Amino acid sequence: MTERLIRGRVLSFVAEPQGIDDTASYRYFEDGAVLMRDGRIVETGDYADVRRRAGADVEICDHRPNLVLPGLIDTHLHFPQTQAIASYGAQLLEWLNTYIFVEEQKFAEAAHAGAVADRFMDELLANGTTTAVAYCSVHPESVDAYFTAAEARGMRMIGGKVMMDRNAPDALRDTPQQGFDETTALIGKWHGRGRARYAISPRFAITSTPAQMEMSQALVAENPTCYVQTHLSENNDEIAFATSLYPDAKDYTDIYTRYGLLNERMLLGHCIHLSDREIGVLAETRSVAVFCPTSNLFLGSGLFDRDRFDKAGARWSVATDVGAGTSFSMLETMDEAYKVLHLNGQKLTPFNSFYRMTLGNARALGLEKEIGTLDAGTEADIVVLDSRAKSAMEYRMRTAKSLLEELFILQTMGDDRCVAEVYVAGKPMKGRSLKGEAATGRQLENA
Repeated sequence: MTERLIRGRVLSFVAEPQGIDDTASYRYFEDGAVLMRDGRIVETGDYADVRRRAGADVEICDHRPNLVLPGLIDTHLHFPQTQAIASYGAQLLEWLNTYIFVEEQKFAEAAHAGAVADRFMDELLANGTTTAVAYCSVHPESVDAYFTAAEARGMRMIGGKVMMDRNAPDALRDTPQQGFDETTALIGKWHGRGRARYAISPRFAITSTPAQMEMSQALVAENPTCYVQTHLSENNDEIAFATSLYPDAKDYTDIYTRYGLLNERMLLGHCIHLSDREIGVLAETRSVAVFCPTSNLFLGSGLFDRDRFDKAGARWSVATDVGAGTSFSMLETMDEAYKVLHLNGQKLTPFNSFYRMTLGNARALGLEKEIGTLDAGTEADIVVLDSRAKSAMEYRMRTAKSLLEELFILQTMGDDRCVAEVYVAGKPMKGRSLKGEAATGRQLENA
């Protein structure tokens, strides 16, 4: 039995914040602690209370005065695009053809896929992200590399092979039957193995024929516990192209509706240019729209209209969308989300930003009983954030007078340098000596 106690200023959400002063939506302990045992959280609360109930030999990791939160969650990104970030000067369809489809062809080589997967997981952890939902390439080797790298680190990850049988280079096309057979085999190998979960992934309507969409429908029907992911209404040219390929559909969303793909486990990237009818369909099916602010700005795609989704009762989450997204950091992503909504005349409070990165995104995945909080019984994925990590932040923090101000400083000025430590299933991942941390913790405790 391995028991470890994390000490710091502990923050975890219990509900979505309603307004800027909704203190009932979160739990905060100024001198708090999280007790972990065998990869799960045993107790969270005031340090003195939790310490009394811990074993005499518990290892204490003292992170004061930093903030201790649940590990951050990213609901949409592309692991084969790790080296394609910052590819200059194109909108969506040109960007895909010029840069991304060229990059993804490299993933036929298992060694390349493995090397990128390792770097991808390390970048996530460096930015405090402990769970993510990612697209792999069309190659089964890329899926094996992705889940192997996640398993080596003990991470809860979701992902799957993209299926594409048209409007892509020959080297990136499968066939409807090949996509079905390879996805079925990969689900059998990885879905539910440890912390891995599979996402059935027809890339988007443009790159799948009706025959492949029918195969996707069969996969979803046969594997109801798998996630589903695709793209929807990111770019006006994309919408026109997709609907021209499916002329009988009412609109872009109706393409996916007709093939039975919309359900509460469906993650739809972008959803920028939807009609009221389409948002209503998402609400009715409980599908999740995924807001990708840095990507939408980088490709000039448009501005996500959160209030229309909230008014309709439609679910939404937030994601980096690497590599059109410009950072692995959920902090930097929420900074851009704030600006996008501001341009739409909408507000995003600091508490709501941190809710979205943790419990909000966990709820979008239906995993709130496992991740996204610091509740007893949940998996011990934790991030420690230093709001004074950069000199400009330290200077600004001298005038901060509240937790709300501190969170906004982290969101607005923060990046990977603010991630002091990350714990995955209770294990520290930043490479520092745990033994040294434990000794420091005991010295501070006894001081």
